[in-house]
Parts: sequence; C-alpha cells; structure tokens
Amino acid sequence: MPRLPIYLDNNATTQVDPRVLEAMLPYFTEVFGNAASIGHSFGINARRAVEQSRAKIAKCLNATGPIEIVFTSGATESDNLAIKGVAEMLAHKGNHIVTSKTEHKAVLDSCKHLEKTGFEVTYLDVNEDGLIDIDLLENTLTDKTILVTIMAGNNEIGVLQDLSGIGALCRSRGILFHSDATQAIGKVPFDVRALNVDLASFTAHKIYGPKGAGGLYVRHGAGIKLIAQMDGGGHENGHRSGTLNVPGIVGLAKCLEICLEDQELELAKLTSLRLRLLNGLKANIAGVHVNGHENLRLPGHLSISIEGVNGEVLMMQMPEIAVSSVSACSSGSGATSHVISALGHDEDRALSTLRFGIGRFNTQDEIDYVISRITDLVLKMRNQPASSTTSSKK
Repeated sequence: MPRLPIYLDNNATTQVDPRVLEAMLPYFTEVFGNAASIGHSFGINARRAVEQSRAKIAKCLNATGPIEIVFTSGATESDNLAIKGVAEMLAHKGNHIVTSKTEHKAVLDSCKHLEKTGFEVTYLDVNEDGLIDIDLLENTLTDKTILVTIMAGNNEIGVLQDLSGIGALCRSRGILFHSDATQAIGKVPFDVRALNVDLASFTAHKIYGPKGAGGLYVRHGAGIKLIAQMDGGGHENGHRSGTLNVPGIVGLAKCLEICLEDQELELAKLTSLRLRLLNGLKANIAGVHVNGHENLRLPGHLSISIEGVNGEVLMMQMPEIAVSSVSACSSGSGATSHVISALGHDEDRALSTLRFGIGRFNTQDEIDYVISRITDLVLKMRNQPASSTTSSKK
C-alpha cells in the first residue's frame, strides 16, 4: 500500500526537489542583496549568482551564450514578452502571426490581444493525434508573416510537435519562430540551435523548481530587440524591468542542471510508468482512449477519456489521488477543453477526460494503486444510472 495521497498532477506543478531547495536557501538569508545594487558586496554577490545561473541555463539549452537568456516570473510572462514583444518590434514589416488551436492560453490570449490592435492571426488546425501539418503551416505563410508560435509539448495531451521541421521552415523563410517549451524543457532533449528556435519560454515549477521563476531564450544575432512589456528600470538588457528573483533564478538553474544530468534515466522511468498505467487501465476497463499521439509525447504525460464516465465526477470519488481533467490554467473556467475539441472530439469525450502527470517522485506501487482504484470506481459508476455519471458540465 503506497503512502496517500498520491500526486499525479505534475504537469500543473511539481514539488521542489530537495537539491534545488538546498541551492536556493543561502539566497534568502545570507546572499540576500538586490542584484541591481552593485555598489556593495551584498548586491555584487547576488549579481554574481544571477550571472552564473544565466550561464548554466544557456549551457543546458545549448545557447550560444548567457546573453540569450532573459529572466521572467514564469512561462506566462515569457510567452507574453515573446509574442507581443516581437509583434510590436516588427509591426513595420508585417502584421501576420501563425499559431495553433491547441496552444496554452498564455499564447492564445496574447494572440487575441494582438488581433484587437490590428494584427492578423492564423490558428492552425491539428490532426486527430494533435500534430501540426507542416505543409499546412507552409501554405499559411505570407510576406506579412512575422512570427510563428507553436508549443513544444502540449500541456493537456502531452503531444510533442516537430519543432525541428517547423524551425527549419521558418528559418528558410526568414520568419521568427517562438515555442512555448514549458512542458518540454528539462523533460526531453531541447537544443535551441538544433531545433532552429528563435525564442523559447520555460519555467522552473514544471521541473521540480520554485514557482515564480522563469525564462525566455532569445537568439542572439537574429536582430531581435523585443519591445518590453514591463517598464521601469530597464533590467535584463531592457527586455524586462523588475527586481530579479535571485533565489528563484538560482533554483531554476539548479533544477535544469539536475534534469539534464538525469534525463536519460528519468525519461526511461517515466515512460515505463506511463505505459504501465495506460496498459493497466486498458486491460481492466473497456472504452479507454488516449488523447493525442500515443508515442510522440512527453514521457510522464497521459491524457485519456473513459467512455460513459464523467472525469470530474470520477475525480471527486478519489480525493486521495491528485489528477486533473483539464489544464490548471483552465480549471474552474466552466469551459470544456479547447484542446480536446481541436482534436475533433465531441463534448462527451472532453467531459470524460483525465490527465495524469507522472513525475520524478512517483513509484510503481502508486501507479498500481491508481489502476486498481480507478478500475473499481469506473465499474461501480457504470452500474449506476447514466444521469449520475455522464451529466454534462454546466
């Protein structure tokens, strides 16, 4: 019997790895200076920690140098800075942006904001596996296209896009390519140069680091001078004003270093646990369907729909297991998943969805418990009147 409760929502956030916390602690009580205050040792030491972290992160992403890393409060801010910053920077050149219908709300809402100011946005369809058709993307590009923004790994269904192919196409056309890499960086190999990305958003709390610390990779030498979205001080080379979160930045660098050191073993472990969970549920329950491509996905991410079962009702019946039905940013909105809908599925499929995020600290015993618990609950729910298990979300 595993220790309860069981946390399987690691796509929403992760617990801080003790090694990351240990690296951060001195910057709360000992090296606590403002990194912009370089007139005394407290500020100088804080600045040194920031720049060392910047260099470590650049190395982890195979960036050409630390100058390509901009620190933010998280991936949502990074997405906003990248998309709006590029749009305002290149408004004189064109007003067309291309994205997909399955992007995170931070991308979609940024694009909707730009549409209100005169930009044109193409929202690409995806196929039933959740993947972009690169030929379709190519056909949407015009001489007015200034930015393509496609996420690396989907937060709701876990599908991994062909960033290398998309990046090569954009590079050949002289169009900037941004990727919301929040779910991918640290979990799968991510080489910014090999992938031909010009901008990439990431954050610490998805990879066992602290909340409130993120970054944006900005390719040097591409002529990118983002228009800042926050004014006041000109920090981060003028890209983003605001006092730097030194402990968070140190934690971001540390958690990314750990991820890369352990990536091969962790990828294998999470893939094995994901397949164990999927195969166990399929063996015991009829009508279990995977949302998105079964193989081209994040190692620990599993999104399934169970025929005839309301996902939220099922979740309420197992409070000792932390999973989700939609992304954390959409939870409580009252809307069904825009991602599941974009795959061509109906509302019943969306309402019957569960999202599992398997992480570093999960065990085989936990997975086996979850299989058994969900199996028992689903079989009981299917023996109840249909109205109690398939009622639509109002």
